[in-house]
Amino acid sequence: MKVISWDDSLSVGVEEIDQDHRRLVELFNLLSEAVENRESADYIDALLVELISCTEWHFRHEERLMIRHGYDGMEDHKDEHIDLVDNVRDLQRRFYEAHQTLTTDNISYLADWLTGHIVGVDMRMGYFLAQKM
Repeated sequence: MKVISWDDSLSVGVEEIDQDHRRLVELFNLLSEAVENRESADYIDALLVELISCTEWHFRHEERLMIRHGYDGMEDHKDEHIDLVDNVRDLQRRFYEAHQTLTTDNISYLADWLTGHIVGVDMRMGYFLAQKM
């Protein structure tokens, strides 16, 4: 199963954002492990709910920092946030409605999106914020 290892390549250079990202990586890894170990649907659901909740809080945190420091790329960045939350909520809805388990494809999607977002738009934002903070 997919595991994300935190290292300096995922650091955006802003400690408070890196702390959020470490927590998201930790929750993702717990979810991935739960899927691999075929944990109960209730446990997987609890992890998914926590991951979504923490992700939404983290996105608001980033958006607040972008507003405060006048980041020009905020609208595109925010659009990516909206897209991920919509996709994960759709995944969660299908999980509930069909009483399905998450698959390795679902886990791979989440891992690729999380790491891709961090090393892509979050790195650009982090570089900007590190100069302003």
